[in-house]
Amino acid sequence: MLRRKYLFPHVIELNYQAGRRLGVNVYLIDGGSEFLLIDIGYLDTVNEIVDLIRQMDFNLSTCKMLIATHADADHIQGIARAKELMKAKVAAHPLSVEPLESGDKITTYASIKAQGFDIPMPPCKVDLLLHEGDTIQVGELKLNVWHTPGHTAGQLSFQMGNLLFCGDNIYKDSCVGVIDAHHGSNIPDYINSLKRIREDKSEFLLPSHGPVFRRDNRIVQKAIDRLTGYQYMADFGTCAVGWPLLDEWEKDVSEGRMPDFSQ
Repeated sequence: MLRRKYLFPHVIELNYQAGRRLGVNVYLIDGGSEFLLIDIGYLDTVNEIVDLIRQMDFNLSTCKMLIATHADADHIQGIARAKELMKAKVAAHPLSVEPLESGDKITTYASIKAQGFDIPMPPCKVDLLLHEGDTIQVGELKLNVWHTPGHTAGQLSFQMGNLLFCGDNIYKDSCVGVIDAHHGSNIPDYINSLKRIREDKSEFLLPSHGPVFRRDNRIVQKAIDRLTGYQYMADFGTCAVGWPLLDEWEKDVSEGRMPDFSQ
């Protein structure tokens, strides 16, 4: 039997358990009589993850569900295989269902042609829908479901006691999940989700990438301030809500003002 490396009571993160980077953070929530997984990662690490769970003496038949925090390939490419191996139900937000069930390579980032990146994206049937305000019971534990859109429309976070599983919303270095039009990103929604995280009183944030960290609202506020500016920058294309420079130029053109280079 493999010694279980608990990050917090009832919480095992599989990268730490494996002692190497597997990819996305995979959280096992141990409710005693049953457990669940938050994200599963890439297809090529699923067998190792399932084997680790067996070695830690968890009965695979007691896996209550496999949760997709959102439908990005690095989080869910292996979920169909994990479902097959563990005979567990797959749970996601309603807005993540279509890319999960269709295996849409563009929306899930499984294919980025311009960068020569292309991996299989096996479709997976979603068995359970998770909505804002739902409560997930796993053994003796309860997780509160938050819908925190912005990175993707279907991004979920989960609150459990003094822990907040914050998905791709915020990382320890104040970076956030990718903002991209093809992805369905929405900057105003992102800002609102970050403000909600800022106002929460959880002591620790458990992101989908990188280290778990103690709450520091300066980290969250830094991201909010940065994204607030992003709303008005051409850098973010159709994800921006406006481009003041272009509005000013259009006004000059329509009112007949030519550029003045004398100053």
